Amino acid sequence: MSFELPKLIFPPSDYKLKEGDGKFAIFDVSRKKYVPLTPEEWVRQNCLHYLRDHKGFPISHLAVERSFKLNNQVLRYDIVAFSKNAKPLLLVECKAPDVKISQKTFDQIAVYNLKLNVPYLILTNGKAMYCCVADFKNLKYHFLKEIPDFTTISL
Repeated sequence: MSFELPKLIFPPSDYKLKEGDGKFAIFDVSRKKYVPLTPEEWVRQNCLHYLRDHKGFPISHLAVERSFKLNNQVLRYDIVAFSKNAKPLLLVECKAPDVKISQKTFDQIAVYNLKLNVPYLILTNGKAMYCCVADFKNLKYHFLKEIPDFTTISL
């Protein structure tokens, strides 16, 4: 590679990168194809590998960049993890490393969750990562110190 990728908080993994016509791509293990390597995609792929390699999420239970409708608006989530029964468990919103995590970025994932009703949310820019669990009864989110393993939340 003729450029340096930013160092992120995720452990290193076995990424497949390629260059063609002066453009770079990274292989997405979920979508099973090469996708353009943007700063946000670099964070998304790091997070995807982290969930698979370190938190035990089977790649077959992870959906990447899928569209959904909310109030007649088409939105797209970054990553959703599903249980063995195909129930959405975890929603991940990835931002480029230079995008600051703020209330505005948290509000984005919270709005997505109005439709998806996922108990666990992760928000990351690759430099910081926040994970919370939804308390639907009290309409609150409780932040966790770490991301739970697949076996913990898929019961």
